[in-house]
Amino acid sequence: MEHLSKKRKLSIMIAIMAAMFFAAINQTITSTAMPRIIAILDGMDYYTWTINIYLLTSTIAAILVGKLSDMFGRKPFILIGILLFMVGAFLTGTSSDVYQFIFYRGIQGLGAGIIQSTAFTAVGDLFAPRERGKWMGLLTAVFGFSSVIGPTLGGYLVDRVDWHWLFWIFLPLGIVAFIMILTLFPKGERKPGESIDYLGSLFLTTTIVPLLLAFSWAGTEYPWASGQIIGLLAVTVVSLIIFIFIESKAKNPVLPLHLFKNSVITVSNIIGFIMNFGLMGAMIYISFFVQGVLGISATLSGYVTMPMSIVMVITSAITGQLIAKSGKYKRYAVIGMPIMIVGMGIMVVMNSVAVAVLSMIVFGLGLGLGMPVFSLATQNAAAHKDLGVATASSQLFRNLGGTIGIAVMGTVMSNSLAKNLTNAMHSSNAPDFSTLDPKITEQILSFANPRMLMNKPLIEQTQASLPADAQPLFAQMIANIREALGSTLSSVFLTGTIVMVVAFVLVFFLKELPLRTSNKAPSEVAPEATGDVNPAFATEKA
Repeated sequence: MEHLSKKRKLSIMIAIMAAMFFAAINQTITSTAMPRIIAILDGMDYYTWTINIYLLTSTIAAILVGKLSDMFGRKPFILIGILLFMVGAFLTGTSSDVYQFIFYRGIQGLGAGIIQSTAFTAVGDLFAPRERGKWMGLLTAVFGFSSVIGPTLGGYLVDRVDWHWLFWIFLPLGIVAFIMILTLFPKGERKPGESIDYLGSLFLTTTIVPLLLAFSWAGTEYPWASGQIIGLLAVTVVSLIIFIFIESKAKNPVLPLHLFKNSVITVSNIIGFIMNFGLMGAMIYISFFVQGVLGISATLSGYVTMPMSIVMVITSAITGQLIAKSGKYKRYAVIGMPIMIVGMGIMVVMNSVAVAVLSMIVFGLGLGLGMPVFSLATQNAAAHKDLGVATASSQLFRNLGGTIGIAVMGTVMSNSLAKNLTNAMHSSNAPDFSTLDPKITEQILSFANPRMLMNKPLIEQTQASLPADAQPLFAQMIANIREALGSTLSSVFLTGTIVMVVAFVLVFFLKELPLRTSNKAPSEVAPEATGDVNPAFATEKA
């Protein structure tokens, strides 16, 4: 597709960005509203599962579709991804309990994984690495823009209309994106003589699923040293060994092992894993802090996180242009990562709306600088025939990091919260309910749960309905619980900060290859057109 006219490429990119925006806005619109939705469905014990299932299914879909799109073209898969996402969004809005909600979110995740994998790969089909930087930046900006309006709109809607509409309101946009891709995206050519690696796909799945289940359940459903967790990890190890053996013999492996002989791809993927471990694990609890600790409504909590998205949109777009102009990318990760660390460090000590906003601004600046780098580095280091699977490998490691990070951070939160909550309820300034009617005391103590802090209207209604002598005691108990939750979340954010420091150190081990100015192998173009001699193409035949 590199030979297409600029006008046609622009039309295709508009279609791709429409598909990306549809998937992104449906994800971000629920971010601030999710605690309330899960509380309404009485499923707070399964809160992390609503996130994990989405990442689990999107991870599997992205990696499997990566190789398939190299074989059959991107168009059919991005169309399938949009359809799956629309079906999942519609069904999620019909959920009557948390189990249905989780299952339908899994369908959404399948669609999202396919859309993300094919969209970023399509950029690699359309443009040479030297040009990709600005388009990667714009795709990141599209997600950032959805992050600007999504949380605020989601908070506004969940405070005023039935929560189901959060999943239905943008379905017409999905239809528009589907039609645009169908009419504008060129049909890919199937590569003759290539077979699908069914066995490799099976064992790749049986490696990923038990691994994520183990980290999702460890410390919450089962102890870390329990037979269930050890068993799942054992299945993961066995499946991984079998998978590696199969891939080493396969004629057309679903995840070619030779990719990981390339140090740029390997280091980029490890950084992506560690970065998302800290990023997702910490960021998923921002809504808990803003709504639960600061006591801000879902609507206003969107305004607190908005500055991060605005700064990220602007910075990522500028960074993409600068990368395209200079042909260099590593410097932006070296600058961006420490800024992200500072932003997350501020989250550890934030105790007001102003400090929370500051942390969002700093973190968004670092995110905009560093985020586009690693996907671009991976694509630039890979041969074009492996573009889809290389891009998918990047998604795989990021999603694995995010899912495991959420699980580990959830364990950190659960362990710390139990201790802090016990201390809060038995501290010297804990309220004395001995003078109240036992029924009133029972009603108040039903709120001695951090999950109740997510429902501000209910707290206000309950306090107003209590007798005058009980209202100050209720307010004191809520304040103590907020303080316990705040201390707990500080531990979560600190863990995320430490993990991000590890990712930053690894950036210095990332080898920078000059960005190529053509997708073709060196033997197909004049030497001056390639811009460099990329090791990824050393064995690729014209």
